[in-house]
Amino acid sequence: MLIFHGGQLPQDQQSPENMQAAMGKWFAWIEKLNAAGRYDSGEPLLPGGKKLSAVDAVTDGPYAEGREVVGGYFIVKAETMDEAVEMAKDYPDFEYGGTVQVRQVMKMDM
Repeated sequence: MLIFHGGQLPQDQQSPENMQAAMGKWFAWIEKLNAAGRYDSGEPLLPGGKKLSAVDAVTDGPYAEGREVVGGYFIVKAETMDEAVEMAKDYPDFEYGGTVQVRQVMKMDM
């Protein structure tokens, strides 16, 4: 799983043209992974949500600094962690300070 943190166009660069160009980079990356048979699924996450805990019950959130916000995820098909890391190196939002967390999903037989 590739988990995307932060990485947004700076506020002063968020013209429709720049946003469309940024999305084009995402679509090209997805197409590259898909053509290689490595893309399984993924979605962006909407802002906001709810945070649950045993102590606080339910609160609005999670709220964090922009670089900490989880913006979305991909499920990719990789034989090794190194292979998944190589796929993540094409993350389009590195240029905006974004980061990618690469995690292995443990399959559970239910």
